[in-house]
Amino acid sequence: MDDKFEIGLEQRKATLGAEYVEKSLANADDFTRPFQEAMTAWCWGFGWGDDAIDAKTRSMMNLAMIGALGKMHEWELHCRGAINNGVTVEEIRAIIHVIGIYCGVPQSLECFRAARKVLEEKGMLD
Repeated sequence: MDDKFEIGLEQRKATLGAEYVEKSLANADDFTRPFQEAMTAWCWGFGWGDDAIDAKTRSMMNLAMIGALGKMHEWELHCRGAINNGVTVEEIRAIIHVIGIYCGVPQSLECFRAARKVLEEKGMLD
């Protein structure tokens, strides 16, 4: 393993939670392990491994981009990570509003559904 993997592993655990990351790596097999390792090094080590943009801002960017792509399983996962990185309910709402403006109301409704699930799980909605 190289430095980017180790840096990425630390950042991935900090954002998504050590339990989730360790389970993902433990469940990897000969077929999926190379991708898990490369993604950890590339996305989390290279993409998140510097101090140019703080983790909260990166999480907000991720929510906008993943929401635009309509990848709702990943959006839900990164919504949890965004909360771990300090993104507030109000900021999540604002991100979803921007998704609605640029990607359409149906996509923003999908994001609201996913956000509600995560926020309710975390006891962050009344």
